[in-house]
Amino acid sequence: MAWQLSRRRLSRTVNSKYIFGRIPLLHTVIFLIEMALVARLTARFSTYYEERPLMTMMVANAILGGIADTVAQSITAIRQRALRKPGGVTKDDTFAIEIHELDHKNPLLDRDLIPNSKALPPPFDFERLTRFMAYGFCVAPLQFRWFKFLERAFPMTKTSALGPALQRVVFDQLVYAPFGVGLFFVAMTIAEGGGRRAITNKLRDMYVPTLKANYVVWPAVQIVNFRLMPVMFQLPFVSTIGIAWTAYLSLSNAAD
Repeated sequence: MAWQLSRRRLSRTVNSKYIFGRIPLLHTVIFLIEMALVARLTARFSTYYEERPLMTMMVANAILGGIADTVAQSITAIRQRALRKPGGVTKDDTFAIEIHELDHKNPLLDRDLIPNSKALPPPFDFERLTRFMAYGFCVAPLQFRWFKFLERAFPMTKTSALGPALQRVVFDQLVYAPFGVGLFFVAMTIAEGGGRRAITNKLRDMYVPTLKANYVVWPAVQIVNFRLMPVMFQLPFVSTIGIAWTAYLSLSNAAD
């Protein structure tokens, strides 16, 4: 009990620090650490890829997934802090993005969350960050082999590049995209401790809207990816461009 109380107080203290009164300090520090890891990986990517290509992709995917979830949690913290100010969101709260309510888990006491107080938004969820990084790490081999398969199935030459690239995009969006969206929600729900009913509810509520959003974003991205990117850079390119997409998935998955 004493340990839980101490942890609660420490969490409250850390999460009470903001930059310019709006941007949570803890979220910012975690984001900068993740970006430093990306910079380190980028500087030696070719060397790492030559030595251990699959492991390099897995680590890169994990870090980029962590960045995406950190961005998503930061959006929520900024928005909810603005909502808890006296008077709510004002025209000066440019960062208070109107987006899904999320983070249904909150260790703070109910009295700390009254709407008109300056109490803390949900603290940074390290368990959720770990789940996203673990998912990115574990799904990378599947994505890596999928891109290899597309390369073999639809080979591109100097005289014929656009046609095979379009074929890859069509095949990717018709086969992998529906599977990948479902896999994400199933895996994350299981990681959160949900059972069959939770998986069914999540897929019922989120699968079709997310798949529709996928078809708005990813065909154009994949055309560029398959047409211009060497195979060794295709997964990092998708993961980098997909930071915003993964943040959207993070928000969607956490939406109550």
